[in-house]
Amino acid sequence: MTPKGKSGMKAKKTAKKNLPGARMVDPKKIERIAILTGGGDCPGLNAVIRAVVRAAVNLYGWDVTGILDGYDGLIGGHVRKLTSKDVRGLQVRGGTILGTSNRGNPLRYPVEENGCIVFRDVTDKILTNIRKLKIDVLIAVGGDGTMKIADALFEKGVPVMGIPKTIDNDLGATDVTFGYNSAVSTATEALDKLHTTAESHHRVLVLEVMGRECGWIALESGIAGGADVILIPEIPFDMNEVCRHISQRKKTGSRFSIVVVAEGAFPGGGRKMYEKEPGPDGLPGRLGGIGHRAAEQIGMCTGIETRTAVLGHLQRGGTPTTYDRILATRFGVEAVNHIAEGHFGHMVCLQGRSIVCRRIKQAVKKLKLVDPDGQLVRTAEALGITLGRRD
Repeated sequence: MTPKGKSGMKAKKTAKKNLPGARMVDPKKIERIAILTGGGDCPGLNAVIRAVVRAAVNLYGWDVTGILDGYDGLIGGHVRKLTSKDVRGLQVRGGTILGTSNRGNPLRYPVEENGCIVFRDVTDKILTNIRKLKIDVLIAVGGDGTMKIADALFEKGVPVMGIPKTIDNDLGATDVTFGYNSAVSTATEALDKLHTTAESHHRVLVLEVMGRECGWIALESGIAGGADVILIPEIPFDMNEVCRHISQRKKTGSRFSIVVVAEGAFPGGGRKMYEKEPGPDGLPGRLGGIGHRAAEQIGMCTGIETRTAVLGHLQRGGTPTTYDRILATRFGVEAVNHIAEGHFGHMVCLQGRSIVCRRIKQAVKKLKLVDPDGQLVRTAEALGITLGRRD
């Protein structure tokens, strides 16, 4: 990199002190950065791609390479050049123009050997392709799995910058991940619509939302959407308590009820429900069925007609909210600025109202779960919502 970018703007001064534990690449010599989007898709990915490209080109004169289909693209060398023209107006589009994958883990990649599928560490292939493509710094956009892989690549000498993305909002170090606000808004809109039909037919309606390990989407959309019951993975529920609450509502004149359940919720003493059980391939399995099971039990216990709606991938699709567009854009710009200051092995985070930079290891140390005794749970219970706690 020259002192001035191709746009003629003066580049920022390099920080005198690098963040603890970071590995240095001389920012003055950076010419090309790359960006990939890994894991599940969500609204805001295109906004962050746009921000990275524009900031890299306008502020520092760098070239930007887009890696196709997450880490699979790095393994296979599938890339495309990204220019300011390529990202014009991209902030309003859902999904990701680069494609994504939650299957291509290079630390445990399926390889056929002697007619059998075995799992190998293929990160050496990634290192080779990064050198061939003349990539100076890699930006990885994703959640917990994507960040763990990014940190492993950093340990192997790849200058990496992370950007937190997940609708589950479960990454540590950052207050919020982009994509989450859009998912909660989608779930809340669904609850608004379910209210009218539940009230008209005097039914219990159960909405199953995403949330494998944590219940942020269920909890916040349930509060915003006026749910009567919210079931989350962090609080194993007692179905007797759920049915008692719904029956009591009926006795006091409320002829319908709304239940929100995270896909990873489970009863006390029980286990999570899977459409596809975790297998020997290391994949976590596919959760599903708790909404239908809860509806079946509620109907049998209360005698009230009960129906289920599974929101599924609607939570991942569509136009990002204003909040997610802005957060993704801020993340993208600040990721580029931190690269220019020589900070690697780190992830940009929202803390309070500021975008800061923290080590990826800190972000993936443990999932950010809902506190069962936290303020948000207490708020729900103060409104008369039950989370199915046992007495």
